[in-house]
Amino acid sequence: MKIKNIFKFLIFAFIAVQLGSCTNTDAEQKFDQTPTERLNAQKKELSDLLLTSQYGWKAVYFTDNTQLGGFTHLFKFSSDGKVEMASDFDEDTDSYVSDYSVELSSTVSLLFSTKNRIHLLSDSNNFPTAALEGKGYKGDFQFLYYGQENGDIIFKTNRSFQELRFVKATADDWNNLSENIIMAENVVGGDDRPLFRMLETNDGTTKHQLDFVFDEAPRFATANSVETGYNMSYNMGIAYTPTGITVSPAVVVKGQNLTNFAYNESDGSFTATGTGGVSATIKYTNKPLILTDDYKVLLDGNPFKVYGYISPFLTNAPTTSTLCRSLLNEINANLPANQQLTRVQLYFNDGGWNYIEYRFSGGRPTLYHNVTTSENAVDKTIVLTHDSWQTATALIPAPALLKKIDDELTNSKGLYVKRENFKITYSNVIWTFTSANSNFRITTYALN
Repeated sequence: MKIKNIFKFLIFAFIAVQLGSCTNTDAEQKFDQTPTERLNAQKKELSDLLLTSQYGWKAVYFTDNTQLGGFTHLFKFSSDGKVEMASDFDEDTDSYVSDYSVELSSTVSLLFSTKNRIHLLSDSNNFPTAALEGKGYKGDFQFLYYGQENGDIIFKTNRSFQELRFVKATADDWNNLSENIIMAENVVGGDDRPLFRMLETNDGTTKHQLDFVFDEAPRFATANSVETGYNMSYNMGIAYTPTGITVSPAVVVKGQNLTNFAYNESDGSFTATGTGGVSATIKYTNKPLILTDDYKVLLDGNPFKVYGYISPFLTNAPTTSTLCRSLLNEINANLPANQQLTRVQLYFNDGGWNYIEYRFSGGRPTLYHNVTTSENAVDKTIVLTHDSWQTATALIPAPALLKKIDDELTNSKGLYVKRENFKITYSNVIWTFTSANSNFRITTYALN
């Protein structure tokens, strides 16, 4: 071999040795821990990390944002395996102490091992809607550790494998947690607010209005477009904050994700603001965005129809208004303990008669308010006008006990009538009757 070629060969051999040496060193560094040692290091990392935040950690837990809202939980961990916890699951925002542990199996996880506020979301007997019977709020109480990001602790839930972030809590988070419950009342809306709402989006040049409906128990809302040629809908879980709400999934307007809505006490609206004039606002409206013709089948000359509010199945329906519930409660509070108003039924074209039936338990006689019907074609309402009161056997004066609720049903502006697209407990179609003069709405089953 020529000396020149020998020299080249030696250079190549030297480079190869150096490359091999570097590769071996990297591999040794990468695999210098066994899997068990790496898991033990992660366990210590999480155990230490949980103790680093002065005021503990906050998690807004959306267990399933396709049908449920979010629940704020606060945690303050101590080195003896105890955790102080509070949540806005209900009006009890006090903090309670329970046990936790950092578990080691195929991965590292945080386990809340004794009952506390977060277990309310995993109790299968505690469900907000009929569709979730046996599933509860679909929550978890064991969370798989996936590291840190920008000071947050990243977990994934044990059962559904969805991401959950713990962010560092503040003193205000603990002090103001009860304000979330006050905000919940603002989202539901008081007796002095209109019943109807819209979600108005603004992309900077064009506004669109969508019918907005909120269901209190699951903390979930739907919004559907009402404009011809504009087909859009949003389904969103809602979480309360002291200053407004957070929604998940985000309301997307012109490519911008809007999640944080600030509350305006003066008009009861909630607004999320983006850039370039982009915004979304949940606001009240005095009448439905869509006026249906559903009332027309109840006018004279049509087939017999009967619709019934039945307690307790429809008392807490999302479409039964607060005012309606309060009037029903007031009636029952003025009755003997063994007697209650159990049904309010509306009969149309029953052998030529229209009437409202008030049915009681405990042997109290049923009362009937005979009415005539007419149409308000402009507002698309049916107007029920007084004719007479009676029992099954005789005419009677108007009963004072029923005056307030009956005045709502027979108000001079009439009732909006809507055939709803959901069911409650039974397969009967749901119909709602809403005053055009106030925020009274009663939910009924179609009974024939």
